[in-house]
Amino acid sequence: MNQPGKSYVIIRIYLLLLVFFVTTISCASGPVSGLLYSKTSFPGTINPDASVRRELRAQGCVHNFLTLFSVGNAGAGEIAFKNGIGRVSLIDHSSMQILTLLYRNYCTIVIGEKG
Repeated sequence: MNQPGKSYVIIRIYLLLLVFFVTTISCASGPVSGLLYSKTSFPGTINPDASVRRELRAQGCVHNFLTLFSVGNAGAGEIAFKNGIGRVSLIDHSSMQILTLLYRNYCTIVIGEKG
């Protein structure tokens, strides 16, 4: 005995789960995140060569609005090139989220010496 109402409920549940997983597929940026607000900084790569001075600091960010639009550049190489950093001492990262899906950003921080 097939119940059309039961299959409709199952289809709705599958669709809701699909929408949930698609919208949260890349929500994990940074070591921790909060549903309402979070701002974190976390370490990246350290150059083992201790002779590289930490003269310049530059940052590049990617901004995401409503998970629909993303703008910016957080590539370490491009950040170093545009800001005159010839030798990189360390690369750190930071992220911020407001209402998880409303606004998010991901930043790369490059520190090194003039090139």
